[in-house]
Amino acid sequence: MFDFGFVMEYMLGHVTHSRNLHNWVKQDESICAAWMLIEAEKDDIWARLPIVRHNWSLQSSLRARDAIRSTLRTQSLDALFLHTQTIALFSLAFMHQIPTIVSTDATPLNYDTVGTGYQHKVGGNALLERRKFLWNRSTYHAATALITFCEWAKDSLIVDYGIEPDKITVIPSGVDLAQWSFQQKQPSSDGSIRLLFVGGEFARKGGYTLLQAFQSGLSDQCTLAIVTKDATVAQELAGVKNVQIYLNLAANSPQIKELYANSDIFVFPTQADCYPNVIIEAMAAGLPIIATNVGAIREQVEVGINGLLLPHSDPGALAAAIKVLVNDESKRQSMAIASRRLAEERFNGQRNYQKILSLMKAVSEKRMVLHQEHPNPARYQN
Repeated sequence: MFDFGFVMEYMLGHVTHSRNLHNWVKQDESICAAWMLIEAEKDDIWARLPIVRHNWSLQSSLRARDAIRSTLRTQSLDALFLHTQTIALFSLAFMHQIPTIVSTDATPLNYDTVGTGYQHKVGGNALLERRKFLWNRSTYHAATALITFCEWAKDSLIVDYGIEPDKITVIPSGVDLAQWSFQQKQPSSDGSIRLLFVGGEFARKGGYTLLQAFQSGLSDQCTLAIVTKDATVAQELAGVKNVQIYLNLAANSPQIKELYANSDIFVFPTQADCYPNVIIEAMAAGLPIIATNVGAIREQVEVGINGLLLPHSDPGALAAAIKVLVNDESKRQSMAIASRRLAEERFNGQRNYQKILSLMKAVSEKRMVLHQEHPNPARYQN
């Protein structure tokens, strides 16, 4: 039996990743799991402390440290899994005692390249930025192993942070393909093409760019389903022709799966993202993808194969791309088939999450062997 601690950044797209991982962990009878979810909306001392309350990295890392300490008071852990490095800054002491995997979709320097869309200020005080860089680098080096969702993040770890390639394993997040396998789509009753947009943060995900594109003639040929958490959007779009708003649908819920199943094209003109899970869901659902070339999306969408990539914040280019697929049924169908095929090859949740658990077991077993051969664990701190 393995006693594993899972410390998860529980906000934005990381919530879906955490839930998917949880589903596969509970199916492994050899694992006794302690879950530590690090949430943003929490009324504790770190939410009220000056400086810390305005800095998510400090706030979440302090919460993670407290959660690990609390867990270790009642049980020992054979390995730790921390997703992402954002919550790991105050966990170096634990990493020196417990085999630890740090998982990430993007490094801080990756994040800086898309930071504007997240309202993330890049640059500023050079000395402070240098200290932040060194702190993150020490966190990566202290980890027993590192997992990245994509090559984009792996390359940054190697080039920017000096991590040995052998320490890094690329394991994308994934979905339960059986739950995202839908029967062949039937055409809409009126012959319109059904567009789907899923983005909790409507503005950052390019929702307004999509609306501009949609209202430039597409509304006569298409319907648009918008899934978001932004309640103001529903008020703004009340009565707009062929637009339907769905608020606060839970990840993996029957309602959201039904929308994927009944759509023809997934449109995601995001302004800032790293490796969005909604694109993986759309691929698993067998949809052609129209997205923007930001972050590591180019590792999900193969241009001309399963979708199209565009610059962000360009409603004209977006409208033109949508019209290409709207007017070419054979292209839509070939891209839909390719999306599902690529999802099966790359984003099989059962396979990918088992890879994570296998790596955790491997680092745990290696440490157990070292302790048996050399009972003084202090000699084998990272």
